[in-house]
Amino acid sequence: MAEIPARTVQEYIDETPLWKDGTTLLKSPMTSMQWRIWGLATAGKFFEGMVVFMTGVALPLLVLEFDIGTAEKGLVGAATLFGILVGATALGGLADRFGRKVMFIGEMALFTVFLVAVSFSPSFPVMVVCLFGMGLALGCDYPTAHLVISESIPSGDRGRLVLGAFAFQAVGALVGTLIGFMILKSSEEVWDWRMMYGVAIVPAVLVTIGRFFVTQSAHWLMEQGRVEEAERETARLLRREPPYPRVVKLKKAREEEQHDKSPGFAKLFKKKHRRATILASVPWFLQDLGTYGIGIFTPTILAATIGQVSQNERNLAEVIHNDMKAAEGAAFIDVLLVVGIVLAVLLVERVGRIRLQIVGFIGCAVGLLIAAFSTYCTGMMQVVLIFAGFMLFNLMTNLGPNAMTYLLAGEVFPTKIRGVGAGFAASFAKIGAVLTAFLFPVFLNELGTALLLYILAGTSLLGALITWRFAIETRGNLEKLEH
Repeated sequence: MAEIPARTVQEYIDETPLWKDGTTLLKSPMTSMQWRIWGLATAGKFFEGMVVFMTGVALPLLVLEFDIGTAEKGLVGAATLFGILVGATALGGLADRFGRKVMFIGEMALFTVFLVAVSFSPSFPVMVVCLFGMGLALGCDYPTAHLVISESIPSGDRGRLVLGAFAFQAVGALVGTLIGFMILKSSEEVWDWRMMYGVAIVPAVLVTIGRFFVTQSAHWLMEQGRVEEAERETARLLRREPPYPRVVKLKKAREEEQHDKSPGFAKLFKKKHRRATILASVPWFLQDLGTYGIGIFTPTILAATIGQVSQNERNLAEVIHNDMKAAEGAAFIDVLLVVGIVLAVLLVERVGRIRLQIVGFIGCAVGLLIAAFSTYCTGMMQVVLIFAGFMLFNLMTNLGPNAMTYLLAGEVFPTKIRGVGAGFAASFAKIGAVLTAFLFPVFLNELGTALLLYILAGTSLLGALITWRFAIETRGNLEKLEH
């Protein structure tokens, strides 16, 4: 009997089955385990979009219940994002040490615990700590969810499926805004914000349980020298009816960096990986300045610009009425986030990551400029311009930089440092998100809407320039891209 030739993990995953009658499929079909991994990985992005954007709807009620001022409002917006910043590096990098599956489970368990806690927060400081704790878990999910998808699916589907999972951030943002609106409409109590967060508790528990039943990354196991385990996990990942492949015999992709004993974090800044580190982190930082500022404070900007809510609410009913009006406008604009990510999924493998990111950054700048011009108009023209500007911004950010920065960060680094590299990029990006969330209310008050939007348009153009200068296109087999 002829000896079975050894192959790499990705070669097995990318292999096209050949059935007994000689029929060859056009592409490698996804197995039930691959779809399970993908489905459970979408949850982290969904919950992030949900809780971060729902905070904008909950904010007026938090102000009323805890009697907080402008600085405290900025702290509410920044707490979760600061947790993501810390969690992406402090916890996300642990996926390189303890394995993808351990962190995949742990992060969702941590998120669930703090989600329950924030729903029952007795005071403002406790609530902020719980929001930070949720952010820690979501930060860990940034690199980990990307890795469990990209290391378990065929190369030709990687871009579409990673972005498909990332699309649930936009879905979560829209759902979070709509849930906030529906709860406000049906209840009209000051503690309605607790119900908004509480809605996510049961789904989070179910996702945590589901993650116990996925495979460990065979790529990671091979890096650890655990070949037999990797072969078992690869066979489990690719289990089909009829069985194919029948036997899995693995070989390592080409060895590299064995002489380099420096920590993974230090490797990111060495000459070999510096270009990848800049591409993965700096454009993402610039993108987050706009996306989170606009996303969280869209209701506030709408109110300040077109005056659709009164500025001096006199009672709870008026606060809730104003909040509902702002939430309606924000939900209408957030629909374009979903449209943008759908277009990204359809175009990413045809057009490429870099082109979409550059075009998206430029489109974001145009949208912000249109919104800024609305401040010089009155009446219906002002309303049309600000809605058109924000809708174009949301469309182009998810078509381009918001989606592509996430995708690139999990692809430009080799397996050995992929977790820490993607985690660092996410953390660096969230510095921009935290700064925007905390300072946006202050800058909006001090600088005015128009100047603030001009500044964000400038950061978008800078993002396009840096993407072009440090471009690395990552379509194809990741094992080959490493070399």
